[in-house]
Amino acid sequence: MDFIYPKANLIAGVDEVGRGPLVGAVVTAAVILDPSNPIVGLTDSKKLTEKKREKLFVEIQEKALCWCVGRAEPEEIDQLNILHATMLAMQRAVAGLSIKPDFVLIDGNRCPVLSMPSQAVVKGDSLVQEISAASILAKVIRDREMVELDKIYPEYGFAKHKGYPTAYHLEKLTQHGATDFHRKSFAPVRRVLEAQIRV
Repeated sequence: MDFIYPKANLIAGVDEVGRGPLVGAVVTAAVILDPSNPIVGLTDSKKLTEKKREKLFVEIQEKALCWCVGRAEPEEIDQLNILHATMLAMQRAVAGLSIKPDFVLIDGNRCPVLSMPSQAVVKGDSLVQEISAASILAKVIRDREMVELDKIYPEYGFAKHKGYPTAYHLEKLTQHGATDFHRKSFAPVRRVLEAQIRV
């Protein structure tokens, strides 16, 4: 693990969920784990069953030294683009930590501008426990929001596909049009809105 900052005592891991979906916020989390209170089974949230994620979600919140969720809403995504909105959401998650980390490890290949040193780690959600924990928090929170949105708009199937551009989602988007929660700048949504205008 040669990417760990040598002098860092407090390392925060950061990850995001929801860059690809057509609907809802991009959700990020920052987590500082407690070395004296280890959590067994941390890995990339996508590799875990929903039941296991939910169990670890509670355990992370109980055992971590601190954690914070940051987000960027669809309006911000449309205004900034998804990359910049993701960086903003990550900044919000780190800024919201009750303990300031010495160093931040970010999943992926780029870092947001932060007030402390940071490093991007490709596949970090599988390699770094702090990032794994962040990925689990972000995914559970975003998935729950999609289940809630499904109750308001049951015709789109959000609980099932979580807002990603599946064939079913695209079909329902064409059929019913975009909701207020859709990202208007994303091509499939934009095409539907443009078609509505032409009609």
